[in-house]
Formats: sequence, C-alpha cells, structure tokens
Amino acid sequence: MSATTMRIDGRSLEQIRPVTILYNAFGYADSSVLISVGNTKVLCTVTVQNGVPPFLRGQQSGWLTAEYAMLPNSGSQRIPREISLMRKNGRSTEISRLIGRALRVMVDLKPLGERTITVDCDVLQADGGTRVAAITGASLALQCAEKHWLKNKLISEPIVRDAVAAISVGIQHADVLVDPNYAEDSELTADCNVIMTRSGKVVEFQVGAEKEALSWEQLQQVHAVAYKGIQHLFTLVDGEQPRKHDAKKPISKRNVPLFSLQNR
Repeated sequence: MSATTMRIDGRSLEQIRPVTILYNAFGYADSSVLISVGNTKVLCTVTVQNGVPPFLRGQQSGWLTAEYAMLPNSGSQRIPREISLMRKNGRSTEISRLIGRALRVMVDLKPLGERTITVDCDVLQADGGTRVAAITGASLALQCAEKHWLKNKLISEPIVRDAVAAISVGIQHADVLVDPNYAEDSELTADCNVIMTRSGKVVEFQVGAEKEALSWEQLQQVHAVAYKGIQHLFTLVDGEQPRKHDAKKPISKRNVPLFSLQNR
C-alpha cells in the first residue's frame, strides 16, 4: 500500500488530522490552550505557585509537574472520576509523568526560583492521540505563560530553551500510519508515541508491539514519519500568529479566535 492510499477518514498514510488551537481560552490560569486534533480535544492550562518539592528546597531552583485526566464524558462511555474511585488511575499517572518529563526538557527552571509550574491537561473529547495532543498543547501553553510571567516581572529572563511537540504513529501490518484516530488505533499491530524538540532532537520514543513484533526497518520508518509529522506541526503553529480571546467576553461567531491548521 502506498503513502497515497486513503484511510477510513480519507487521509493519506502520512497525513495528520486538522489541528485547531484556541489561545487564552479561560481567564484564571496564567495561560491556557485548547487544542483539537481531529475530534480529540484537550484543554491545557499553566499556573505557577510558590514552593517546590522537598528534594529541591534550598537549591534556589524551580520545578515543573503535570497532571493529565480524561473528563467523565470524554469517551463513548462515562469514565468515573478518580475521587469517586478513591484511587489514582494508572494510565493517567503514567501520562502525567510523560508530559512532565517532556516539558522539563524545554525549560530552564533556575530563573524561576523556588516556584512550581503546574501544567494541567484535561481531555474534553477523546478520539485517539490524547497524550500527544496534550504534550503539543501544553508546550504552546507554557510558551504563552512565559510571556505572561516576563510581562508581569515574575521572571527576569526567558526560561523556555526549546519547544516540543508530539505525534502518534501506528503500524498496521505493512503500513505506517501517522496520527491514527481511535477507530484505527484499535486495529493497530503496533503503537508508537514520539516526542521531539523543535531542533529535531528526540525527547521520548515509545514503541509497543501488540500483535506482531517490529523489525528495525519498521522502526526507522516510524522515526522518519514521526519526524516529518512533528516538523509539519511546528510549521503549522509558526505560520499562524496566536490571537487571544478575552475570557470575560462571550464567545461569538465574530470574536472566536480559532485558527485552523490544515494540512497545506
């Protein structure tokens, strides 16, 4: 099957879904980004508070942590809230740690002082690729938060060293599919999540075979397709100037600051 072969939603094998971003979606956080990748929608917010974990106290350095959760009706069946189950969801914990690791790569926390950045990623609607959408959206939100902190003199110098973005890649027998949706994901023989910096370095490369083991040649294909897809994401984001929505104003057709990042 060639790269021009159409998938179930009409895309080619190497085509990502349409991406839409709303900056400053809500007014209380230092920054917020609502990112949509196809039908997957994730709200990413960034806040900063005084204090750091015990292992960093006295070192005059900051910390960054992340929390990821799927809202109860983000999927086809209601997901119970963790508080009602009285236990942490293992998947959410693992993804929270993944997001935190990815974002700590992109920042220098020393100028922050003994403060903690908290990044919250809440999945409003899930259709595959929620963790990679969360990472990309959180990276954008963190860059916006930096501007807010500089403007308000919370920090005296930039802390963002590099941007990160992430994409999922699936293998279906002999085919390599970029950015699979849920229907495709459920049929994959292997699932991969790749996080890279704007400068092209790999932050994390997760690969899991579910039905068939992968060859090294297939892994090289995954890397090539993921690199191309992530660079395309950066190109789309850089090609648009983010317009902010005043959260105090109602959203209407005339002031919705959404821009669609289509595959051009």
